[in-house]
Amino acid sequence: MIHIDRRLIRNFDWITLLVVLFLTIVGIMTIYSATRPAVGMGEQPDFYYKQLVWLGLSVIMLFAMTSFDYIWLYRLSYPMYAIGIMLLLIVLFMGKSTMGAQRWLNMGFFSFQPSEFFRILFIVAFSSYLSNLGSDSRGSIPARGLIVFCVVPLILLVKQPDLGTAILLLALFSTLFISQGISKKIIVVVAIIGLIALPFVGHIVWDGMKDYQKNRLIAFMDPEVDPSGIGYHISQSKITIGSGQFFGKGYLNGTQGPLRFLPEKHTDFIFAVFAEEWGFAGCLVLIGTYFILFLRGLDTAAKAKDQVGRLMAIGITAMFFIYFVVNIGMTLGIMPVVGIPLPFVSYGGTALLSNYIAAGILISIRTRRFELFY
Repeated sequence: MIHIDRRLIRNFDWITLLVVLFLTIVGIMTIYSATRPAVGMGEQPDFYYKQLVWLGLSVIMLFAMTSFDYIWLYRLSYPMYAIGIMLLLIVLFMGKSTMGAQRWLNMGFFSFQPSEFFRILFIVAFSSYLSNLGSDSRGSIPARGLIVFCVVPLILLVKQPDLGTAILLLALFSTLFISQGISKKIIVVVAIIGLIALPFVGHIVWDGMKDYQKNRLIAFMDPEVDPSGIGYHISQSKITIGSGQFFGKGYLNGTQGPLRFLPEKHTDFIFAVFAEEWGFAGCLVLIGTYFILFLRGLDTAAKAKDQVGRLMAIGITAMFFIYFVVNIGMTLGIMPVVGIPLPFVSYGGTALLSNYIAAGILISIRTRRFELFY
């Protein structure tokens, strides 16, 4: 007979679970609305149905992650991180190319994007590494750690290219490093070096970018430079959001998606479709729901029973927050389009599954926040 510790149920973080389920349901509803065809323009794609299937698998994985102590992630973090690096290497040689990027591995009956899972492995492994350094090493990272956890994965991601995940990884590296503890002197020195090196690094990065990536940055700086070309995405996104006004047009009454004016309407620009149908009022509710998730994550970090749990919770919360800010910033035209989805809402099975795994780790940390909880 299977024994379930009652403390797991009593301390389970139902708020985080309900929040991510609510966001996912909103996402599936918006995916259905965004991809529905206008009259005489074809049949309804099955994106929403596929997302429902992925939701079922994701919920199973969430409960699987919460069913065992996250300390096992700490113990297995380095082998799992090594597997993640190997998958990124395999992508460079055997990955499937789509829209100028080589990010996917084809497994025959399905494809997945290793970088989506690598971000979780990175948070777990780097949190474990920082906690192992101890308080005596705060403020610095050995050169080998800097190479393994920053330089190597960034090079592999930029080569795909997956600039969105590369930017996220750099932000997570900085966030976890600062959370571990760093002196003001080091921050000042790094800032000065960064400012001096910025023109040279920027030139190297620009020369190594593909044309479509350069066009995205040009469109971000001036969307009106070519409104029917490189600035089309941002211009149409702003039009879509603005047309929703305060209360929106109503669910299934939006036009920009069905009439195919808005590109990537069910992935990168799904927030624009939501804003058109639910308006400013609906956006406030959606954004408020995300902030419940962020505050819950920070509270979990504050109440974690150990340093590795605290760092993992900070990293996962920061990941959700960065994706949220960048994605909405893209749709509003205040950030460049880098292909970052809206967590739990945008279409994408691999992204949804990895986000639920991350949420499961977050719930596991909170559930086992007491020192004597075994």
